[in-house]
Amino acid sequence: MGRILAVANQKGGVGKTTTAINLGASLALADQRVLLVDVDPQCNLSSGVGLKGQSAPAGDIYDAIMADDVGDGSAFVVATNVSGLFAIPADRNLAGAEIELVPMLARETRLRRIIEPLRDRFDYILIDCPPSLGLLTLNALVACDAVLIPLHCEYFALEGLADLVGTLKRVRTVLNPALDIDGVLLTMYDERTNLGQQVSRDVRSFFKDKVFHTVIPRNVRLGEAPSHGMPVILYDVKSRGAEAYLALAREMLARNGRAPQTASATH
Repeated sequence: MGRILAVANQKGGVGKTTTAINLGASLALADQRVLLVDVDPQCNLSSGVGLKGQSAPAGDIYDAIMADDVGDGSAFVVATNVSGLFAIPADRNLAGAEIELVPMLARETRLRRIIEPLRDRFDYILIDCPPSLGLLTLNALVACDAVLIPLHCEYFALEGLADLVGTLKRVRTVLNPALDIDGVLLTMYDERTNLGQQVSRDVRSFFKDKVFHTVIPRNVRLGEAPSHGMPVILYDVKSRGAEAYLALAREMLARNGRAPQTASATH
Protein backbone atom coordinates (compact mmCIF):
# COMPACT_ATOMS: atom_id res chain seq x y z
CA MET A 1 0.00 0.00 0.00
CA GLY A 2 1.37 3.38 -0.99
CA ARG A 3 1.72 6.19 1.51
CA ILE A 4 -0.14 9.42 0.73
CA LEU A 5 1.37 12.66 2.04
CA ALA A 6 0.03 16.19 1.75
CA VAL A 7 2.79 18.82 1.61
CA ALA A 8 0.99 21.65 3.38
CA ASN A 9 1.48 24.95 5.16
CA GLN A 10 -0.88 27.89 4.68
CA LYS A 11 2.10 30.25 4.77
CA GLY A 12 3.47 30.89 1.28
CA GLY A 13 7.10 30.75 0.23
CA VAL A 14 8.15 28.01 2.64
CA GLY A 15 9.24 25.45 0.04
CA LYS A 16 6.16 23.25 -0.36
CA THR A 17 6.45 22.83 -4.13
CA THR A 18 10.24 22.61 -4.03
CA THR A 19 9.92 19.85 -1.45
CA ALA A 20 7.22 17.92 -3.32
CA ILE A 21 9.22 17.96 -6.56
CA ASN A 22 12.65 17.18 -5.15
CA LEU A 23 11.60 14.70 -2.48
CA GLY A 24 9.49 12.94 -5.09
CA ALA A 25 12.39 12.78 -7.53
CA SER A 26 14.78 11.59 -4.80
CA LEU A 27 12.40 8.82 -3.80
CA ALA A 28 11.99 7.82 -7.45
CA LEU A 29 15.78 7.59 -7.78
CA ALA A 30 15.65 5.25 -4.78
CA ASP A 31 13.53 2.83 -6.83
CA GLN A 32 10.23 4.01 -5.39
CA ARG A 33 7.24 4.63 -7.65
CA VAL A 34 6.07 8.16 -6.87
CA LEU A 35 3.04 10.17 -7.94
CA LEU A 36 2.97 13.97 -7.59
CA VAL A 37 -0.46 15.62 -7.45
CA ASP A 38 -0.66 19.36 -8.11
CA VAL A 39 -3.61 20.97 -6.31
CA ASP A 40 -2.09 24.46 -6.15
CA PRO A 41 -3.71 26.84 -8.69
CA GLN A 42 -0.29 28.43 -9.21
CA CYS A 43 0.64 25.17 -10.99
CA ASN A 44 4.32 25.51 -10.05
CA LEU A 45 4.74 21.80 -9.46
CA SER A 46 3.52 21.03 -12.97
CA SER A 47 5.95 23.47 -14.59
CA GLY A 48 8.74 22.39 -12.23
CA VAL A 49 8.65 18.83 -13.59
CA GLY A 50 8.37 19.94 -17.21
CA LEU A 51 4.61 19.49 -17.58
CA LYS A 52 3.44 23.09 -17.94
CA GLY A 53 0.32 23.16 -20.12
CA GLN A 54 0.29 19.37 -20.41
CA SER A 55 -2.24 16.83 -19.20
CA ALA A 56 -3.35 13.27 -19.76
CA PRO A 57 -5.98 12.65 -22.47
CA ALA A 58 -8.64 12.53 -19.73
CA GLY A 59 -7.55 15.95 -18.44
CA ASP A 60 -5.70 17.37 -15.45
CA ILE A 61 -6.48 17.54 -11.73
CA TYR A 62 -9.21 20.14 -12.26
CA ASP A 63 -11.02 17.87 -14.70
CA ALA A 64 -10.62 14.95 -12.31
CA ILE A 65 -11.99 16.86 -9.32
CA MET A 66 -14.99 18.12 -11.29
CA ALA A 67 -15.77 14.83 -13.07
CA ASP A 68 -18.64 12.65 -11.91
CA ASP A 69 -16.78 9.46 -12.83
CA VAL A 70 -12.99 9.21 -12.60
CA GLY A 71 -12.67 5.43 -12.80
CA ASP A 72 -9.51 4.29 -11.05
CA GLY A 73 -7.81 7.66 -11.54
CA SER A 74 -5.11 6.30 -13.85
CA ALA A 75 -6.47 8.18 -16.89
CA PHE A 76 -5.22 11.44 -15.35
CA VAL A 77 -1.64 10.29 -14.64
CA VAL A 78 1.26 11.33 -16.89
CA ALA A 79 4.95 10.39 -16.80
CA THR A 80 7.70 12.91 -16.03
CA ASN A 81 11.28 12.92 -17.31
CA VAL A 82 12.40 11.07 -14.16
CA SER A 83 12.04 7.29 -14.25
CA GLY A 84 9.49 6.16 -11.68
CA LEU A 85 8.13 9.69 -11.14
CA PHE A 86 4.61 10.46 -12.35
CA ALA A 87 2.26 13.40 -11.93
CA ILE A 88 -1.31 14.60 -12.17
CA PRO A 89 -0.67 18.17 -13.35
CA ALA A 90 -2.81 21.29 -12.97
CA ASP A 91 -3.61 24.38 -15.01
CA ARG A 92 -5.08 27.79 -14.22
CA ASN A 93 -8.65 26.43 -14.31
CA LEU A 94 -7.94 25.05 -10.85
CA ALA A 95 -8.22 28.59 -9.47
CA GLY A 96 -11.98 28.38 -9.89
CA ALA A 97 -12.29 25.07 -8.10
CA GLU A 98 -12.51 26.64 -4.63
CA ILE A 99 -15.77 28.34 -5.65
CA GLU A 100 -17.12 25.55 -7.84
CA LEU A 101 -16.66 22.97 -5.09
CA VAL A 102 -18.82 24.86 -2.58
CA PRO A 103 -22.26 23.58 -3.70
CA MET A 104 -21.08 20.05 -4.51
CA LEU A 105 -22.09 17.01 -2.52
CA ALA A 106 -19.17 15.40 -0.62
CA ARG A 107 -17.03 18.35 -1.67
CA GLU A 108 -14.30 17.46 0.85
CA THR A 109 -13.73 14.00 -0.63
CA ARG A 110 -13.46 14.78 -4.36
CA LEU A 111 -9.69 14.31 -4.32
CA ARG A 112 -9.75 11.17 -2.20
CA ARG A 113 -11.90 9.28 -4.72
CA ILE A 114 -9.26 10.03 -7.39
CA ILE A 115 -6.18 9.13 -5.35
CA GLU A 116 -7.33 6.19 -3.23
CA PRO A 117 -7.63 3.76 -6.18
CA LEU A 118 -4.07 4.70 -7.19
CA ARG A 119 -2.58 3.81 -3.81
CA ASP A 120 -1.65 0.26 -4.87
CA ARG A 121 0.24 1.51 -7.94
CA PHE A 122 2.65 3.80 -6.10
CA ASP A 123 4.94 3.67 -3.08
CA TYR A 124 4.41 7.37 -2.35
CA ILE A 125 1.81 9.90 -3.44
CA LEU A 126 2.76 13.53 -2.66
CA ILE A 127 0.07 16.22 -2.86
CA ASP A 128 1.33 19.78 -3.32
CA CYS A 129 -1.14 22.09 -1.55
CA PRO A 130 -1.88 25.79 -2.08
CA PRO A 131 -0.79 28.34 0.57
CA SER A 132 -4.22 28.46 2.21
CA LEU A 133 -6.60 26.37 4.29
CA GLY A 134 -9.37 26.41 1.68
CA LEU A 135 -11.28 23.57 0.06
CA LEU A 136 -8.38 22.34 -2.07
CA THR A 137 -6.12 21.95 0.96
CA LEU A 138 -9.02 20.40 2.88
CA ASN A 139 -9.45 17.85 0.08
CA ALA A 140 -5.75 17.01 0.36
CA LEU A 141 -5.98 16.57 4.15
CA VAL A 142 -8.96 14.24 3.75
CA ALA A 143 -7.19 12.22 1.04
CA CYS A 144 -3.82 11.78 2.76
CA ASP A 145 -2.42 9.56 5.48
CA ALA A 146 -0.26 12.31 6.95
CA VAL A 147 1.00 15.85 6.43
CA LEU A 148 4.55 16.92 5.68
CA ILE A 149 4.97 20.52 6.89
CA PRO A 150 7.81 22.56 5.34
CA LEU A 151 8.79 25.34 7.71
CA HIS A 152 10.85 28.38 6.68
CA CYS A 153 13.58 29.17 9.21
CA GLU A 154 12.58 32.77 9.85
CA TYR A 155 11.05 34.90 12.60
CA PHE A 156 7.45 34.22 11.58
CA ALA A 157 7.99 30.50 11.08
CA LEU A 158 5.68 29.37 13.86
CA GLU A 159 3.06 32.03 13.16
CA GLY A 160 0.01 30.38 11.63
CA LEU A 161 1.11 26.87 12.53
CA ALA A 162 -1.49 26.85 15.28
CA ASP A 163 -4.15 27.36 12.60
CA LEU A 164 -2.81 24.44 10.58
CA VAL A 165 -2.61 22.15 13.61
CA GLY A 166 -6.15 23.20 14.57
CA THR A 167 -7.37 22.36 11.08
CA LEU A 168 -5.67 18.97 11.25
CA LYS A 169 -7.46 18.23 14.53
CA ARG A 170 -10.84 19.18 13.06
CA VAL A 171 -10.26 17.08 9.95
CA ARG A 172 -9.17 14.16 12.13
CA THR A 173 -12.34 14.45 14.22
CA VAL A 174 -14.82 14.73 11.37
CA LEU A 175 -13.39 13.46 8.08
CA ASN A 176 -10.10 11.57 8.42
CA PRO A 177 -9.55 9.90 11.82
CA ALA A 178 -6.16 8.48 10.80
CA LEU A 179 -4.66 11.85 9.79
CA ASP A 180 -1.25 12.46 11.34
CA ILE A 181 1.76 14.74 11.00
CA ASP A 182 4.40 12.80 9.07
CA GLY A 183 7.09 15.31 9.81
CA VAL A 184 8.18 18.94 9.96
CA LEU A 185 10.90 19.92 7.51
CA LEU A 186 13.10 22.95 8.15
CA THR A 187 13.71 24.77 4.86
CA MET A 188 15.87 27.69 3.67
CA TYR A 189 18.10 27.03 6.66
CA ASP A 190 21.23 29.13 7.18
CA GLU A 191 23.36 27.71 9.96
CA ARG A 192 25.46 30.90 9.99
CA THR A 193 22.67 33.00 11.50
CA ASN A 194 21.57 33.06 15.12
CA LEU A 195 17.97 33.35 13.91
CA GLY A 196 18.13 30.12 11.93
CA GLN A 197 19.60 28.27 14.89
CA GLN A 198 16.99 29.73 17.27
CA VAL A 199 14.05 28.81 15.01
CA SER A 200 15.46 25.31 14.64
CA ARG A 201 15.69 24.92 18.44
CA ASP A 202 12.16 26.27 18.94
CA VAL A 203 10.64 24.00 16.30
CA ARG A 204 12.43 20.91 17.61
CA SER A 205 11.37 21.77 21.14
CA PHE A 206 7.71 22.07 20.07
CA PHE A 207 7.39 19.17 17.59
CA LYS A 208 9.99 16.86 19.20
CA ASP A 209 10.77 13.78 17.06
CA LYS A 210 8.33 14.86 14.36
CA VAL A 211 11.03 17.19 13.01
CA PHE A 212 13.24 15.63 10.34
CA HIS A 213 16.95 15.53 11.15
CA THR A 214 17.60 16.60 7.57
CA VAL A 215 17.36 20.34 6.95
CA ILE A 216 17.12 22.03 3.54
CA PRO A 217 19.67 24.82 3.14
CA ARG A 218 19.35 28.02 1.18
CA ASN A 219 20.64 27.03 -2.25
CA VAL A 220 20.63 28.89 -5.55
CA ARG A 221 20.31 25.67 -7.56
CA LEU A 222 16.98 24.88 -5.88
CA GLY A 223 15.65 28.15 -7.24
CA GLU A 224 17.14 27.70 -10.71
CA ALA A 225 16.04 24.14 -11.42
CA PRO A 226 12.27 24.82 -11.86
CA SER A 227 12.94 27.32 -14.66
CA HIS A 228 14.46 24.40 -16.57
CA GLY A 229 11.46 22.16 -15.83
CA MET A 230 13.42 19.61 -13.83
CA PRO A 231 14.18 18.57 -10.24
CA VAL A 232 17.44 19.83 -8.81
CA ILE A 233 18.79 16.27 -8.85
CA LEU A 234 18.76 16.36 -12.64
CA TYR A 235 19.86 19.99 -12.82
CA ASP A 236 22.85 19.77 -10.46
CA VAL A 237 23.14 16.54 -8.50
CA LYS A 238 26.22 17.78 -6.62
CA SER A 239 24.53 20.91 -5.27
CA ARG A 240 23.78 21.26 -1.57
CA GLY A 241 20.06 21.33 -2.37
CA ALA A 242 20.22 18.01 -4.23
CA GLU A 243 22.26 16.42 -1.46
CA ALA A 244 19.76 17.61 1.15
CA TYR A 245 16.73 16.14 -0.63
CA LEU A 246 18.52 12.86 -1.25
CA ALA A 247 19.28 12.78 2.49
CA LEU A 248 15.62 13.56 3.25
CA ALA A 249 14.51 10.68 1.02
CA ARG A 250 16.86 8.33 2.85
CA GLU A 251 15.55 9.51 6.21
CA MET A 252 11.92 9.11 5.12
CA LEU A 253 12.56 5.62 3.78
CA ALA A 254 14.30 4.67 7.01
CA ARG A 255 11.36 5.99 9.06
CA ASN A 256 8.98 3.91 6.98
CA GLY A 257 11.16 0.81 6.93
CA ARG A 258 11.60 0.89 3.16
CA ALA A 259 15.24 -0.01 2.53
CA PRO A 260 16.92 3.40 2.51
CA GLN A 261 20.17 1.94 1.25
CA THR A 262 18.83 2.16 -2.32
CA ALA A 263 18.62 5.95 -1.97
CA SER A 264 22.23 6.28 -0.89
CA ALA A 265 23.36 4.09 -3.78
CA THR A 266 22.03 6.66 -6.25
CA HIS A 267 23.92 9.54 -4.65
